[in-house]
Amino acid sequence: MKVLLINPEFPDTYWSFRHALPFEGKRCAFPPLGLLTVSALLPKSWERRLVDMNVRSLKESDIEWADMVFATAMLVQKDSLREVVKRCKHLGKKVVLGGPYVTTTIEDLPEADHVFLGEAETTLPQFVQDLERGEAKASYKAAERPPLSVTPIADFHLAEMKRYSAMSIQYSRGCPFSCEFCDIIEIYGRVPRTKSNQQVLAELDALRDLGWRGTVFIVDDNFIGNKKNVRQLLPELTRWQKENGHPFSLLTEASVNLADDEELLGNMREAGFRRVFLGIETPVEESLKEAQKSQNRGNLLDSVKRIQSYGMEVMAGFIVGFDNDPDDIFERQINFIRESAIPLAMVGLLNALPDTQLWKRLEREGRLLGEASGNNTVCTFNFVTKMDPARLIAGYQAIMRTIYSPAEYYRRALDSMKRTEQSGTEPQHYDVLNSIASLLRIAIRLGVLDRERKEFWRFLANTITGHHKKLAESLRLAAMGYHFRKLSEVYGAN
Repeated sequence: MKVLLINPEFPDTYWSFRHALPFEGKRCAFPPLGLLTVSALLPKSWERRLVDMNVRSLKESDIEWADMVFATAMLVQKDSLREVVKRCKHLGKKVVLGGPYVTTTIEDLPEADHVFLGEAETTLPQFVQDLERGEAKASYKAAERPPLSVTPIADFHLAEMKRYSAMSIQYSRGCPFSCEFCDIIEIYGRVPRTKSNQQVLAELDALRDLGWRGTVFIVDDNFIGNKKNVRQLLPELTRWQKENGHPFSLLTEASVNLADDEELLGNMREAGFRRVFLGIETPVEESLKEAQKSQNRGNLLDSVKRIQSYGMEVMAGFIVGFDNDPDDIFERQINFIRESAIPLAMVGLLNALPDTQLWKRLEREGRLLGEASGNNTVCTFNFVTKMDPARLIAGYQAIMRTIYSPAEYYRRALDSMKRTEQSGTEPQHYDVLNSIASLLRIAIRLGVLDRERKEFWRFLANTITGHHKKLAESLRLAAMGYHFRKLSEVYGAN
């Protein structure tokens, strides 16, 4: 059996990093971990290939090679997925679909021979058995969420590693909180399941053995969801890093209550965590209460500063469009982002995702307008908002234009580096030629061709005089700022 695994294309969003990656000579931030894990669940005798359309195009010859095509998608990839399925069916191929979009969508799915709803660790082996007997079903859904002890090491070798900025692994699924707008708890549950320490270290061994050095993204939606198990993992992770010469800088996502646990923060620092993404959403107490985000209620600025004091750059998500947002929400978001020194502030408009508690509430209230695009930077809503939509869009655009204006952004980047100074120099794992090439690309694009080049040189001068040990980090932040500024020129336009 020849299986082609296809990851559809992402549009230009915050998480695409499309305008920043070329500086590094990369095509995509992370490989499709879900498909690499699916591959590892298939029989070893089957041939498999991966086409990630975010790093290279899908050719007709790729499809013709295969007996069967496996494809996945997030909501934001749905248009690309439909085109992929159309092409594959046109060439007479069997198509298997799964992933978050397939699991939660209310729309008619593209024509497929087999559909997997939810996690596939137990259903995919059953499918293989059914297929061998000629009894494969059209749809598969596990009776219960599988323990992650049955999740194999992903087939990392299928990824064209040189085309990615970072590798990714997963430690846990699920989150103990009940944020109204979040679909993670609907897909993966509110009881976080984790892999064993041995599983995690084996995955890191696999990446190391394949020659990867640099950033590893632990893709959990809340890495500290199961604090008891995380406390047991971190010492082992620290030991592994020391024994292997600290090959990886770690990045993850966590809930804001991470700031309440200084022992955990210290352990994460020792294990090599350099960046963490927080779902801050809003500084407005009433909007947090509306969103059932109780873990964020308190002094959010102090929480961010405490995490930064442990040497971890804070990235964060913000939302406008809650029913309880006051008229000055836009100014309050800007001020919070400025004061918190969060360079990568991902601000989006609230949209209701299928099957979330927000979706169900709005449906009861008769306010739903259809399925969202999955791209929360697009200036559209899929529900009737309390605030005038034109006012919301204008305010959102004002946030984007302000926080990603070069002077504003570079100031936050400098403040962030100052607050994380004690972490020392982040290990760099790039060869000399690639490092020089990246520096030249950034210097030419941002320091010569860009209309805001004066701000870039001022930022670089301030870095050299005040944070010279973080020159490489400053160049990364400059590249990321350029990406977000390009997005703001599209989504923040009048």
